[in-house]
Amino acid sequence: MPRWPYRLDRKTEADHDTLAQAKALVPMRYAGFVPADDRALRYGLALNDAGFFWEAHEILEAVWKVAPQRGRDRILLRACIQVANANLKLSLQRPRAARRLLQDALSELDELARRPPAGIAGSFSEHFPIAVLASAIAHQLAIDEAKRGLIDIMPI
Repeated sequence: MPRWPYRLDRKTEADHDTLAQAKALVPMRYAGFVPADDRALRYGLALNDAGFFWEAHEILEAVWKVAPQRGRDRILLRACIQVANANLKLSLQRPRAARRLLQDALSELDELARRPPAGIAGSFSEHFPIAVLASAIAHQLAIDEAKRGLIDIMPI
């Protein structure tokens, strides 16, 4: 984990050295799918769940950039990036921005649900509990903004 979380509202630098090591795990491109057990992907998800929201966004975006175009994994990655960004906004006490991002993430998950499974046994989207994350986001959107909490990407 990074030595400290980067916060936009404070004048501290991000732990760029740790992030560079993580980004070095991302291949030049993924052939056909993003593996569910990919180290960079898992690290990005773990960053969010540990409260490193900006860092999670950075790593997940690096994975997203080289994920196969128009694939299910890419859609799921966009949703996860939106959740990390929403958590960052919540930590900055910007609930309206967070709400919009969570709505975007839920839209991505809805799109994913409409697409048939690709049948790729080792892919991220085939192993991820999409319905659980969608339910957690829907729950957060339904509750009062004053009580809204952060969302773990890996809620199980």
